[in-house]
Amino acid sequence: MSPVDIFRLLSLAAIWGASFLFMRIIAPVIGTLPTAFFRVSIAATGLLVILGLMRISWDFKGKLKTVMLLGVINSGIPATLYSVAAQVLPAGYSAIFNATTPLMGVLIGGLFFHEKLTTAKLGGVFLGLFGVGILTRAGPVAFDMQLLMGAVACLLATTCYGFAGFLARRWLDQAGGLDSRLSALGSMLGATLFLLPLFGYSVISQPPASWGGWSVWLSLLGLGLACTAFAYILYFRLLSSIGPVKSMTVTFMIPPFGVLWGALFLDEPLSMAHIYGGVLIGAALWLVLKPAVVKPLKMAEQ
Repeated sequence: MSPVDIFRLLSLAAIWGASFLFMRIIAPVIGTLPTAFFRVSIAATGLLVILGLMRISWDFKGKLKTVMLLGVINSGIPATLYSVAAQVLPAGYSAIFNATTPLMGVLIGGLFFHEKLTTAKLGGVFLGLFGVGILTRAGPVAFDMQLLMGAVACLLATTCYGFAGFLARRWLDQAGGLDSRLSALGSMLGATLFLLPLFGYSVISQPPASWGGWSVWLSLLGLGLACTAFAYILYFRLLSSIGPVKSMTVTFMIPPFGVLWGALFLDEPLSMAHIYGGVLIGAALWLVLKPAVVKPLKMAEQ
């Protein structure tokens, strides 16, 4: 990868690591569907303003409906699932479970999209899972039913990400290289429309006991604008430049940031398990990202 793409990957990891901090603040107060809906709707509004100020031509090349459907898979459903997890898991733990995305990407790519399953890639993702297991079992939070429910929600979200990465490359490449900013906007509009009726029903049937104070709404702005609107522009740009599998390895770098932000701002406990698991996840990242060695062909003797 180029230095610019490496910088984008690290920036995206830091920003998405902060998203788990914000969701941990918001979801226990206003609930699952309001958190997910406000996240994507604020992101869509922010992108509309940004693209308007930048005078971007809104040429979706006939793929607006496709990009909106992608937004349901890549944003609407995962945002809801992670909001479920945020009610029971520390921010650092949700970020750690999010690291299973490359495993899903490699397996889904091999099973459904004809991607080559190399030994290094498979070894890398399973080593990463082993690191996640150490963090989960030996970490400071007890392994119980709540942790299990949160973990299942996170794993379902990463499965959506795994499919969405390959669908984005297939559908958007067919659009002739759709602008990453338009991809992000269409994705957020699709997620917002998907969640709107669910949000409306939840507010009518079971309104939140509280809509929170200034800290909740500032967190919503950070979650929607920085961690979603801006982050998805970076993400779609990475998809087009380095491909879905390498883009999804950003999730290996999110756990250190998620744990760091949770410890700094929410006083979440740390343990040596974070270090052990982090080293394994770093090694897994190297295995998945390292280029394949191509052996030169020997010329036949004359």
